[in-house]
Amino acid sequence: MRDFAAIRREYVKGRLERKDLDINPISQLKKWIDEAIAAGEIEPTAMNLATVDSHKIPHVRTVLLKDITSEGLVFFTNYQSNKGRQIEQNQFVAVNIFWPILERQIRVVGKVKKTSPEVSDMYFNIRPENSRIGAWASPQSRVVDDKWVEMQYEMYSVMEQEKELIRPSHWGGYIIEPFEFEFWQGRPNRLHDRFVYLKDVDKNWSIDRLAP
Repeated sequence: MRDFAAIRREYVKGRLERKDLDINPISQLKKWIDEAIAAGEIEPTAMNLATVDSHKIPHVRTVLLKDITSEGLVFFTNYQSNKGRQIEQNQFVAVNIFWPILERQIRVVGKVKKTSPEVSDMYFNIRPENSRIGAWASPQSRVVDDKWVEMQYEMYSVMEQEKELIRPSHWGGYIIEPFEFEFWQGRPNRLHDRFVYLKDVDKNWSIDRLAP
């Protein structure tokens, strides 16, 4: 039997001080993502998205961050997927981003809403052709027979060749409007640096250190 308790590493690559933090967590997020890209993280924009269903059961999966605006974090998906249906029932979500090379993670909590159709159209139209076809071919999260999706893909591939596919109405963007951020930097002896940003009713951000 594998001894999981023996799997352990020290985090020694950096530290995080209050003076290092931008007063705006959106700007701090952009800075850390730029540094993750420069460090060669394999998926620097991958984030674990947690939603809650109608039975108050949490669900989590990985999605890709596709834009950061002054309002928040943008990702795209099938609105009829499990996460899409859960978001319809409960608009509060949480996100976690982890970069093992930099020994950092970011936690975000916020309220999510759909982006405008224009934003969704713009992103859909710059996606690779195969991804556009996939958005039509896959009824995400539904139970299907083996090979069914491949058959659908072939059908929509023919349609794409005849006329460029437009964005399906069941696919588009969401924006997470955050009210809480936590920036975490791994440190030796598990004495990690943690800072939390909280937004007040006047939309101002406070910054506090958290115990590791």
